[in-house]
Amino acid sequence: MGCDTLVALAPGTRDRVTLFAKNSDRPPRECQRIVQFPARRHPSGSTVRCQYLELPQVDETAGILGSQPYWLWGLEHGVNQHRVAIGNEMVFARESLGASGLTGMDLVRLGLERARTAGEALAVMTDLLERHGQGGSGQAHVEWPYHNAFMIADPLTAWILETSGRHWAARRVAEVGNVSNGLAIGADWDRGSRDLTDFAVARGWWPRDAGRVDFAAAYADESGVPPNLAGARRRRAAALLAEACGRLTPLNMRAILRDHYDAGPVYRPREFDDEHFFSLCMHADPLDNTTAAMVARLPADPSALGTTWVCLGSPCVGAFLPCYPEGPAGTRSRRSSPARPPAWKPRPRRPAAAGEPRRPRWPSPRSWSGRWTPTGPRRSGLPGSSGGELPGPGAHVPSPLAGPAT
Repeated sequence: MGCDTLVALAPGTRDRVTLFAKNSDRPPRECQRIVQFPARRHPSGSTVRCQYLELPQVDETAGILGSQPYWLWGLEHGVNQHRVAIGNEMVFARESLGASGLTGMDLVRLGLERARTAGEALAVMTDLLERHGQGGSGQAHVEWPYHNAFMIADPLTAWILETSGRHWAARRVAEVGNVSNGLAIGADWDRGSRDLTDFAVARGWWPRDAGRVDFAAAYADESGVPPNLAGARRRRAAALLAEACGRLTPLNMRAILRDHYDAGPVYRPREFDDEHFFSLCMHADPLDNTTAAMVARLPADPSALGTTWVCLGSPCVGAFLPCYPEGPAGTRSRRSSPARPPAWKPRPRRPAAAGEPRRPRWPSPRSWSGRWTPTGPRRSGLPGSSGGELPGPGAHVPSPLAGPAT
């Protein structure tokens, strides 16, 4: 029931390199694995089995790196060898969906496999959407088909794509942009399905004399959707992106993915009807938690190494691990050796001198356990922390983007 995706194009970043980031909010106990598929050529006439549909295969598919829920064919988010990055979100629209069709995760993987640019990915995904439609459950243990929105980016451009059944609207991103779990494209779309306005008029969702359709106003369905699900998160992400626009870095993007409103990177439980119950770093168990995240740096210079950082759990308590799928073979596999030893090759440890005390790798629990206070103000109590009081709910906490970012 969640997900948030962010993009910052070159004008919005410190080093003028496009940044893409996404939090994947899925069932809390659903495993997501990091997968890498090599570029491949396919025999003429071959097919590909997606989650629920079998489609004609293209002649060649790109190599991709992505995050895949254990039971799905498709991906929650990923990046391909051409530095195209895509992520999807659940959205709520009026059209009904069936038990078979393309899932949003199918479309993410198909777009990555078949496109060299963000514009190509948009064309691939919307063509498949119009031909085959959306459908089939996106949840392993409940029948719940849903509509999708997407962020599609490459080193030079980015598109927001929002859908309702086989209908869609797309808007090009100027500098920074973000997508959450609700339709948000109005009448300012740059591309759309052929009958986008006529279909809404025929259904009575849009006045015939009102001109170009406002996609969100006509197609969104908010019945049964928690009113605090998406709006506050979308505004929060947009505000944080705008605050640092022109100096955004991968560190900033990770800070936004770890955000919990006034508590910053610290998770504080809230009541379900609290406007901030659903945060960018989501902890809405048993509904959805942020179970995986990704930040991708997409340089336009082909000689510059692209980097993708992946997080295998809640980003507020997880590490973002760098991946270099474009690097030398020796950095990707133990079966071959690079010309020079990798930078992370372990160095021999210096033998302890006679009589020198052995130092443990980690501090003894006794050295810091006294910082915990079972009564009175709660304190951080973590090794290396100042042990100061944690701010209470509603207290002012500096923006997660404050201070130097490198």
